[in-house]
Amino acid sequence: MTQRLEAQILQEVALLLREEDDVAVARRSLEKGTPIVHEARTFLLRDDIPAGHKLAVRDHRVGEPLRKYGQIIGFATADIAQGDWVHTHNLGFGKGEGSGETALQLPLEFCTEVPTVDYVGEAERRSFRGYRRADGRVGTRNYVAIISTVNCSASTVRAIADHFRGEALHDFPEVDGVIPLIHKSGCGQHLGGEDYKQLQRTLAGFANHPNVGGCLLVGLGCEVNQPDALVQNTGLVPAGQIAIGHVEPPPIFVIQETGGVRKTTQAGVEATLKLLRRANQARRTDCPVSELIVGTNCGGSDGNSGITANPALGLAGDMFVRQGAGWVLAETTETYGAEHLLTRRAVTREVAEKLVALMRWWEWYTGVWGATIDANPTPGNKKGGITTIYEKSLGAVAKAGSTPLVEVYPYAARITKKGLTFMDTPGYDPVSVTGLVAGGCNLIAFTTGRGSCLGFKPTPVLKIASNTALYERMQEDMDINAGAILDGVPMEDVAREIFEALIAVASGKKTKSELQGLGEEEFAPWTLGPVM
Repeated sequence: MTQRLEAQILQEVALLLREEDDVAVARRSLEKGTPIVHEARTFLLRDDIPAGHKLAVRDHRVGEPLRKYGQIIGFATADIAQGDWVHTHNLGFGKGEGSGETALQLPLEFCTEVPTVDYVGEAERRSFRGYRRADGRVGTRNYVAIISTVNCSASTVRAIADHFRGEALHDFPEVDGVIPLIHKSGCGQHLGGEDYKQLQRTLAGFANHPNVGGCLLVGLGCEVNQPDALVQNTGLVPAGQIAIGHVEPPPIFVIQETGGVRKTTQAGVEATLKLLRRANQARRTDCPVSELIVGTNCGGSDGNSGITANPALGLAGDMFVRQGAGWVLAETTETYGAEHLLTRRAVTREVAEKLVALMRWWEWYTGVWGATIDANPTPGNKKGGITTIYEKSLGAVAKAGSTPLVEVYPYAARITKKGLTFMDTPGYDPVSVTGLVAGGCNLIAFTTGRGSCLGFKPTPVLKIASNTALYERMQEDMDINAGAILDGVPMEDVAREIFEALIAVASGKKTKSELQGLGEEEFAPWTLGPVM
C-alpha cells in the first residue's frame, strides 16, 4: 500500500446486524489491509471486500456454521480467518453439497410466537380512489384484457390489442389500456392434469381481476385448453362484466371457427370496442385501504436487500395489515431456509404445516431435475454479495413484516383473507408476479438491489432500490430509495414513504415502470410440465 490506512470502527465501514453474527456487511468497497476495530481489538482485512459483501469478524474451521441476521446462512468450506472475504469460495450450502443434503436442521416450531395486531379503528383508517366492481372488490387500474387460451392464438390476441394503441383510446379516458395476455402454453398438456388446472386458474384470475374492466378470450380451436372449458371449469365471470341482476361470461373467439386470423382479429376489435365503452363508465371513488391486496416480490437482490429495502417494506406491510389490508409474501424457493421464522407466527398448525409441505415439495421437484434449491441465488445475486439460499431467504422473508401468518395459498389461487398470507410461487420474477396478480393482488411492491426493470399490467409495480448507487443510476426505473437507510435515514421513515407511495399509486399515480410503458411482456404462467 502507498499510504497508511487509519483504523476504522467496524460499524462505520461494515454493518454487524446482530452481536452473535459471524459476518458483517461492507457499507462500501474496502481495501485489503484496512485496520478494523471490533470489540476493543483491531484486525486487518485479509482481502478486498466489495460493497455489500461479507467480511468475517471471527475465525471458523471447515464445516462450522456462520451466522448473519442471527441465523445460520451456510457452512465454511475452507478455514476462515477474521478479516477474510466470506463468499462462494469459502461458504457453502451444507454438508453433502450438490446432493440435496444439508447439515442445517431448522428449529421448526408451530404457532409459538403469534403476534397480536393493533388494528387502526375504522373511523381512522385511510382511503384511496379506486374502481369499485360489482362483485365488491376494488381495482387500482381499469384495463381491458385480450387473453389467449393457447400460444397458437397469441399473434391474433396481440393484433387485436395493437389496434388500440395511442389515439385509438382517446374516447375512453377512464381506461388505462388494452393489454394482450399471451403465453407459451395451453396445449401439449395432460387434459385435466395439475398443469392444465393451474393454467386455467391463472387465466381466470386475470379475466376476473378487479383491475380488469372487461376481457375476451381467443383460442385456436384444437388446443387442450379450450376456451369454453376454461369458462365452465373456473366459473369465469369477469368482475368488470358483471351487470346488475345477471352475470355475463366473456366473449369467446375461436380462430378455426371464425374463419382465420384476419376475420378473428376484426371480430375481436369490434368486441373490444363494446368492452371499452362499458369499462369507460367506471369511475374512481373513495374506498378503504382495507380493500388493497399488496403482493411483494424481490428480484435482482444484493447484500443490502435484506438490510434496507426488504425490512422497510415489511414495516410498510405491518402498516397495511393494521389498516385491514392484505399483504402477500411469495417466492417459495426464496423462503427456503427461513420458513421456521414464519411457522412460529402461523395462526394455526394447519397453516404452518402447509408452508412446511411446500418446502418438502420443492426439494422433491428440484431433485427430479438433478438440481438443488441452492441453484438460487443467481450469478447477479452473488455478484451483489449474496452467497447461499439461506442468506437470500433470511433477507427476503423480511418483506413479511411482523404480523401473524393467516393462510398459505397454491399458485394463482384467489386470495380471500386479509392480513399476511403466503403464495407458493417460483422465485423467477415474472412467473411469481403472474401468480400473485392472478390471485387478486391489485398492487405489487418490488424490491431490488441489482436493478430489476419489471412492470406488470394490469397491476402497477412500485420498485424499491436497496442502495443509493442503484437508485441514482436507474432513477427512471426506481420509485423509492431504501438505500437512504444506510445513510442514516430511519427505517421507519422509509417504510412510511413506501406506505404513502403505494396508496398514491392505488389512487392512480403512475409508477416509473408505467411511465415507461413496461408490463406487457412479463405475463408468464408457471408451467409445471410435462409438455407432450
